[in-house]
Amino acid sequence: MQQEEDAKQAATRKAQVGTGDRSERIRTYNFPQNRVTDHRYGVNVYDLPSLMEGNLDHLIDEILAVQSERQLAELTGGQVQ
Repeated sequence: MQQEEDAKQAATRKAQVGTGDRSERIRTYNFPQNRVTDHRYGVNVYDLPSLMEGNLDHLIDEILAVQSERQLAELTGGQVQ
């Protein structure tokens, strides 16, 4: 029983830590293109200097819009118009 519990904890820990692959990235900062991409939501914002100074409103607004669309799609069974 102890071995089973240890195996469960190890699997949970590994899932939380991840592998560190590039495919697990959350956000990409592309300086030559002046772009920030949030890979979780598929959002691109083309105002990198402003974002680096802490002006996150535009990025957050885009993420909230995508999240709202996803939640609405869940509630309506994917029938968003």
